[in-house]
Amino acid sequence: MIKRNFRRLDEEDYLIIYKTYVRPHLEYCIQVWCLHPATDILCLEKIQRAATKIVSGLKKLEYGDRLKRLGLTALETRRKRGDLIET
Repeated sequence: MIKRNFRRLDEEDYLIIYKTYVRPHLEYCIQVWCLHPATDILCLEKIQRAATKIVSGLKKLEYGDRLKRLGLTALETRRKRGDLIET
């Protein structure tokens, strides 16, 4: 939906849209899906990989580099952090 409605996004605009609409859906009940198979976790991570390619100028970078440039962390890292906070 983001790709369809926004032709060109810079990093600031993308972060606002991503943090408002996409990430909450990916992190909903994060403590529950941590028990599921790795394939489910990889499927969710794949969504974030694709979402970071939307930003103009970042498409050809590696996934880790795109995350660093945008100031985001991998979903797996966020899940571990959430588990530590909950503990």
